[in-house]
Amino acid sequence: MIYHMFRAAFMGALAFAPLSGFAQETSKFQVKGDTLFFDTESEGNESEIVSADADTMRALLRDNPAIRNVDLNSGGGSYFAGFEMGEVLLDFEVNTHVSGICSSSCVYIFLGGLKRTLARGARIGFHQNSWSAESIEQFYTSKTEAFGWASPYEFAEWMYEDTQQETYLELQYYLERGVDPVFAVETIRNQGDNVWYPRRSELLEAGLLTE
Repeated sequence: MIYHMFRAAFMGALAFAPLSGFAQETSKFQVKGDTLFFDTESEGNESEIVSADADTMRALLRDNPAIRNVDLNSGGGSYFAGFEMGEVLLDFEVNTHVSGICSSSCVYIFLGGLKRTLARGARIGFHQNSWSAESIEQFYTSKTEAFGWASPYEFAEWMYEDTQQETYLELQYYLERGVDPVFAVETIRNQGDNVWYPRRSELLEAGLLTE
């Protein structure tokens, strides 16, 4: 139920996004024939997934109806942006393919594909979500008034509940996309930079790859 509320919010934003006049290729996004390339790793493109990428992807797919495939090469970035981009791909019913690396929040994008494939030599990686102490402090300082936290302890209570909800949404998304539940749990085992890169056979068996 919570995940579908999460999806409804994204689809509501989709409905009110501009229909034309927005789409343009960037260093991250390139359209070639029936394929949209999303690359944050190649030389000159080094960056992370950010919220604006969802808007760009949506607009490019709208303005290029011949696109049937999305090629991914990204080490991740924003948790929420990755989820939204996955929702965009689900709505446009396209396939996803990893040509280089797809780890962290990039996996959420990948799971939005109808057919999900992996190039030979490419990798898909998993680890727990993280939030640095510096970023937590900045968030607390900037949002205390808006959220009405009376103390750091109230903020900690909110953060504890929010973290559990994020984990729930993530696991539910994996299951909705046909991923084996045991494998889905394993994707949140490793901490920080300790990324887990399963073998192709494991990804196929778990249903993360469709072929």
